Amino acid sequence: MSTVTASPATAEPHKKKPKWLRVKLPTGKKYTQIRGLVEKYDLHTICTSGSCPNMGECWGEGTATFMILGNVCTRSCGFCGVKTGRPQMVDWAEPEKVARSIKIMGIKHAVVTSVDRDDLKDMGSIIWAETVKAIRRMNPDTTMETLIPDFQGIEAHLDRIIAVGPEVVSHNMETVRRLTREVRIQAKYDRSLEVLAYLKRNGVNRTKSGIMLGLGELEEEVIETMQDLRNAGVDVITIGQYLQPSKKHLPVKEFITPEQFKKYETLGLEMGFRHVESGALVRSSYKAHKHIH
Repeated sequence: MSTVTASPATAEPHKKKPKWLRVKLPTGKKYTQIRGLVEKYDLHTICTSGSCPNMGECWGEGTATFMILGNVCTRSCGFCGVKTGRPQMVDWAEPEKVARSIKIMGIKHAVVTSVDRDDLKDMGSIIWAETVKAIRRMNPDTTMETLIPDFQGIEAHLDRIIAVGPEVVSHNMETVRRLTREVRIQAKYDRSLEVLAYLKRNGVNRTKSGIMLGLGELEEEVIETMQDLRNAGVDVITIGQYLQPSKKHLPVKEFITPEQFKKYETLGLEMGFRHVESGALVRSSYKAHKHIH
C-alpha cells in the first residue's frame, strides 16, 4: 500500500493583494493618544485583536471599537484573528473601565463587541448589559452600537441587550449559507437570521449585519444572503473583503473588485436596506457613526 502526501505545489497559492487594498500605516497625534489609553486601562479592542486594516484611520479620527469579556474566544472560526482557547475570569470592573475610557476619549458614538463566551452560563449577556448601562450613566450623550454574538439563540440573553436599548444592535452573518459550517464552525446560518429577526420583532429600532467576501462564495449566494437579511428586518448591512489573518486561517480565494462591491451596494439599496457600506476595506464597525442616522 502506498501513501499519498500533499506537496507544497498543491496548496492554495498565495494571492498578491491588489492596489485597492493598500492601507496607510497608523500615525498621528490622535492615534498615539488612543493607543496610550488602550494600554493604560488594559482595554481589549477588536481593532488590535482582529488586526483591522482601518485601525489607523479610525483611531486617527478618535474612534475605536471596544471588545469586552477578554480577548480569548471559546469558538475557533476559520476566518477570525482573535485568539481562541480557555478565557480568563470575567472582569466585573470592565464596564466601568470601558465607560471611563469613552469619557476620556470624548467619543460621541461607541461600538462595543465581544468574544464568544460559551463557557459562561449567561454567555456574557449580563456583562454586556452592565457595560451598556455604565456607558449610558457616564456618557449620557454618547450613542451606541452593540455588535453581539448569537448567545446560541437563547432569548433570555438577547432580552438583556434589548432591555438596555442601544441605538444599533448588530450581529454578523459573516458568510453565505453554503460556507457557514466551514467559516464559522459552531455558528448556524438560520440561527443568526433568527437572532436578527427576534431583535427586530422585539423593538430594536435599527439592526445591522455584515458579511465578508473572497472565501469562495458565488454572486448569487451573496445576493441570497443579502435578501435573507432584509427579510429578517435588518436595516444596515456591511460588505467587505476577507483578509487572511495568518497562515493557519482560511485562505483568500478571490479579491473582489471595487466595481463588484459597488454593484452589491446598489442592489442592497434597491432591496430596501437603510444603509449599505460596501467596499474592500469595509469592516462591520467601519464608519459606524453613520449607521444610526
